[in-house]
Amino acid sequence: MTVKTALIIGGGIAGPVAACALQKAGVEARVFEAYAGPAFNIGSTLGFAPNGLAALDVIGAGDAVRAIALPMTHTVMNLGRKSVPLPALKDVEPLQVVDRSDLQSVLHDHAVKAGIEFEYNKRLVNAEENPDGVVAHFADGTSATADILIGADGIKSLVRTLIDPNAPDAEYTGVLGFGAYARIDRTLPEETMTFSYGKNAYYIYWTQPDGRVGWGANLPHRYLTSTQAREISAVDWLRILEATYGGDNPAGELIAGTDPADLVAIGGNHIMPPVPHWHSQRMVLVGDSVHAPSNSTGQGASLAIESAIQLARCLRDIDDPTTAFDTYERIRRPRVEGIAKRGKRINQTKTMGPIMRRTLPVLMPLATKMMKLNEVMSREQRYVIDWDSRVDEQAELAWV
Repeated sequence: MTVKTALIIGGGIAGPVAACALQKAGVEARVFEAYAGPAFNIGSTLGFAPNGLAALDVIGAGDAVRAIALPMTHTVMNLGRKSVPLPALKDVEPLQVVDRSDLQSVLHDHAVKAGIEFEYNKRLVNAEENPDGVVAHFADGTSATADILIGADGIKSLVRTLIDPNAPDAEYTGVLGFGAYARIDRTLPEETMTFSYGKNAYYIYWTQPDGRVGWGANLPHRYLTSTQAREISAVDWLRILEATYGGDNPAGELIAGTDPADLVAIGGNHIMPPVPHWHSQRMVLVGDSVHAPSNSTGQGASLAIESAIQLARCLRDIDDPTTAFDTYERIRRPRVEGIAKRGKRINQTKTMGPIMRRTLPVLMPLATKMMKLNEVMSREQRYVIDWDSRVDEQAELAWV
């Protein structure tokens, strides 16, 4: 049976992209969001990789994101007093810095202009599969029916649990995330993202066109949800951050130069362990609901977008939904889990002890060569989806 209609649960990043890609594939999709409206104020700045932009070009949204993003043509790793320039690929677009809110707004508006229907205040509570389709039930007592249901409902996905009650939960990485903007009395290199290992924790920073410095921090801390983290005042968080980073250069200046109104507490950072079951007969997962790598990879949003588009291709080319889901999973699982493993290794260094912190500047240049970082980056960032070709599983697996 050819899939003609789809319900998409979640209107964040993967949801609107999946809807647009499905429309391009000839499938009518509706997006259901639990919030009262577009949730544009969730999250902070994120890194957006060139493969993510290439994927957005498939649905015609790439240029709109380029217009709001800030390219980082150089990346540097600071290890105490030692700075190590990181290799860059010559023939791909640079890493982009984009506010998550702006990214979601652009993707939402692009979908609306394409005629995608969004429904708000629709919190999923259950879903029932039958031989002809799936019925979604919402907290307000309403329901919706379609051929398939796509879970784009994030790291705490209910759809993941409906597919498999024993599915793993997201794992807390041990650090809380923060994003902010500061004004300081020094000039930092333009279009340069610096990844810095301080004495006690890890942070990043870059310059903005308006002269401010954007920065983000990973603070080792007991787990807090985003709601719990925001219940603590920004003034108190800046005090805690100063105690952790104040002796680092330039972290101390960044914290001192940050207005509390410009600090966003994101809450606990998570990663998804491998999910055994990506789909059932009529339900399937995309984005953070099934693969959420560490933010260290700079690939979370890009992978979510890739998966949404590859799922649409599979549903376009394969009539039986279960077979299409199987193919989608076989294409995507090796790539996303490989990148997640790399991110997990990086995460282990974010809370490293003082001995490792002293030896890392010596080991890092050697480790970079041993890891064949250029090869890793090439495989991740040059990934391009050939929308016009029919799904060929062997060809897809050759380039993960």
